[in-house]
Amino acid sequence: MKVSYIRVSSSSQSLEVQLDAVKKFGVDKVFQEKVSGTSTQGRQKLRECLDFVREGDELVITRIDRLARSVLDLQLIVKELTDKGVTLTATEQPISTKDATSKCFLDMLGVFAELETNLRKERQTEGIARAKEKGVYKGRRSKIDVDQIKALKSEGLGATAIAKQLNIHRDSVYRLLKEASA
Repeated sequence: MKVSYIRVSSSSQSLEVQLDAVKKFGVDKVFQEKVSGTSTQGRQKLRECLDFVREGDELVITRIDRLARSVLDLQLIVKELTDKGVTLTATEQPISTKDATSKCFLDMLGVFAELETNLRKERQTEGIARAKEKGVYKGRRSKIDVDQIKALKSEGLGATAIAKQLNIHRDSVYRLLKEASA
């Protein structure tokens, strides 16, 4: 049986291109989800797919980065598939787990997928640091109304009662009251 796993990183992205590609490849069942691929954590459909495939099946993906963006995750997935007697094939890359050369290329693509993720994180961190230096980036705006905390405090409520009423953590109440008095 040909089983497919397709993924995009966010709910605003479309799975259609990948879905068309795997259908042309003749897959019998498709598992799809819209979630980040930087980790296998929280990828429920991936887990369902890996649990579903059986000996003799072929797992079809469009590209390696749709399956995993870390070398370790990729190797663990490939090992799990291999142990079950399942082969892995990509529609857009000349890789599979059917022969040694393709397996080598698979590992190299995994390294590049992880590199791409790490470079993106570095650029993001550098951009935030530059923005902070310029005073442009100040982080996310607080969703907590400090005036409301002050008002509740003046009514005699303690930090725990204020936190419970505003559905926030007690530490936030202490921190914001301290910042307000400074």
